[in-house]
Amino acid sequence: MTKNNFKSLFLGQDFQVPILGNQYIRYVDLDNAATSPPFIKVVDKVNEFSKLYSSIHRGNGFKSLCSTEIYQEARNIVANFVEAEPDKNTVVFVKNSTEAINKLASLFTFNEEDIILTSFMEHHSNDLPWRKHGIVKNIDIKTTGEIDIDHFKNLVHQYGKRIKLVAITGASNVTGYINPIYDIATMAHEIGAKVLVDASQLAPHRKIDIKRNMDIKHIDFLVFTAHKLFAPFGTGVLVGPNEFFEHAEPDHVGGGMVKMVTSEEVYWDEVPERNEAGTPNVMGAVALAVSIKNIEAIGYGRIEKHEMELTQYLVEGLKEINHIDICGGTSFHIEHRLGVVSFNVENMHHSLVAAILSYEYGIGVRSGCFCAHPYVLRLLNVDSDKVNRYKNSILNGDKSNVPGLVRVSLGLQNNLEDIDRLLMALKNITAGIYSDCYVIDKHSGNYSPKGWTSNFHSYFSFS
Repeated sequence: MTKNNFKSLFLGQDFQVPILGNQYIRYVDLDNAATSPPFIKVVDKVNEFSKLYSSIHRGNGFKSLCSTEIYQEARNIVANFVEAEPDKNTVVFVKNSTEAINKLASLFTFNEEDIILTSFMEHHSNDLPWRKHGIVKNIDIKTTGEIDIDHFKNLVHQYGKRIKLVAITGASNVTGYINPIYDIATMAHEIGAKVLVDASQLAPHRKIDIKRNMDIKHIDFLVFTAHKLFAPFGTGVLVGPNEFFEHAEPDHVGGGMVKMVTSEEVYWDEVPERNEAGTPNVMGAVALAVSIKNIEAIGYGRIEKHEMELTQYLVEGLKEINHIDICGGTSFHIEHRLGVVSFNVENMHHSLVAAILSYEYGIGVRSGCFCAHPYVLRLLNVDSDKVNRYKNSILNGDKSNVPGLVRVSLGLQNNLEDIDRLLMALKNITAGIYSDCYVIDKHSGNYSPKGWTSNFHSYFSFS
C-alpha cells in the first residue's frame, strides 16, 4: 500500500471543525472533484508576487512590466504542461472551465445542418452551452456508467461530415471513468470534425498530451480549471489552434484586446489578447502556473500510483460494508478510473448520509446529481414519469425527494487515515448508529441537526 503522504504540501490539513457533542475534529476533505485545497507553495508564491502586482500590457512602470512578463510566462507554463506546439496553439485565460466552453461555443460558427456530439456523461458545463448554438446529439452510456463507444461509432457513421465538433469529458465527475479521448479524437478527425476535451477532472490526476496538430489523435481544444488543480484565485484555461482564434470574431469586447479603434472601425489584437477582454486575472494565472510546477516536480507517476492505491483501498472497503450500492459497480480496471466513487446507502436519502458524515465525523463529501443530471438519472434508472414528478416538486420549491448519490472524490492530499475514517463512519451509518436529530430543509434538500447553528464569522471576518 502507498507510503506516500502528500498532506504536508497542502494548506489547512490540520483544520479543526465542530461536530455534534460540542467536539472538534480534524476535517477530512473528500470533495476534491468540486474544488481542491491549495498547495502551500501556491499561496506563498502568490503572496510573494503580490508586491509586484500591477496591470499588465502598455504600462511603462516597473511593476507593470514585471507583471506582464510573469503573466506571459504563466501562459507558456500552461502550454508546456499540455505539450501544445507553441507556434500553432494559444492559451486563453478565462474564469473557469464553464466560461472556457461558453467562449468556445460562441466562437464556433454552426450552420443549420451541423451537429455537435457530446455524451450523457457530461457535466452541465459541457452540455448546456452547446444546446444554445447547434443541434446536439448525445453519445449513450452503458449501464456501468462508461461511455458506449459502439454508439459513438454508430453516430459517426450516421451523421458523418455533418458532425462539426465532438465535445467530451476527459473523466466523469460522477463515476471517475476516464474516457478514451485519443480514440475518440481519431474517429472524429477521420470525418473532419474537431474535438474538445473537458479536462476539468482529468488534469489534476493524469498527464495530458494534446499531441502535435498534425497527429490524428490531436486534441483540438482543451479546457481545465485551476480551482480543481490545487490553485485558488479563479482561473480557467482554453487551449486551441491559433488559426481558429484568428478567424473567429471575439465573443467579448472591450479594453486590452485591440490594436486600434476609431469611431467607425475596430482592429483586433493578435491571439490570445484578442480573446481576453479587460484586465485579466494575473493572480490566478500565477497561482495556476505555480501549481503546475509543483505537480511536475512531484511527477504524475507518483500521483497516479498514490491515487490508484487509495481508490482501490476505498472501493474494497466499501464492498465490505452491507447496504452500500456503488454506482457503476466495481468490475473495472483501476487505471481507467479516477478516485471518484459515488454510492447510496439502502433506504437512506443521499443528503442525510452526507449530513451525518459532516456533522458527526467531520468529513466533507457531496450529494445530489453533481451538475450532471442526465447522467445520474440514467445511472439510477429513473424513468420519465418519475423525472416529471421530481421536476414538478423542484419547481414547486420542494427538493426533499430528489434522487441523487453520495460522492467521495479523492485528491493528492488524501491518505489511508482519511479513508479509514470514512469507512468507519459508513459502517456505523449502515448499522443505524447515528443521531436522530436531523431535519430536512425542503427548499434546499439538505439535512442538518435540529437547532444547529454555525458562527462562520468566528473562523473568518473581514474586520
